[in-house]
Amino acid sequence: MTVLTIVIFVVFAVAALLALVRIVIGPSILDRAVASDVLLTEVLCILGADMVINHHIRTLPIVLIIAAVGVFGSIAIARFVARKDNTPR
Repeated sequence: MTVLTIVIFVVFAVAALLALVRIVIGPSILDRAVASDVLLTEVLCILGADMVINHHIRTLPIVLIIAAVGVFGSIAIARFVARKDNTPR
């Protein structure tokens, strides 16, 4: 592994750790939703970097599934929060 590869994975690991912290202590559901989207994006970036570094596309189906789950999860949370905001007070 080159130094650049190690630096890339360290940066991804720090970003994933910060997203996990926000998921755990985030004061609102929207903070947790954004942090979970960031974490899914981190996983996508790590898998993409692995594919580029090792010259393979074996994990491409996993990347596509994670991307679809992330989009549908964001839509579901947005609909839930929008429905919750429309309740009469």
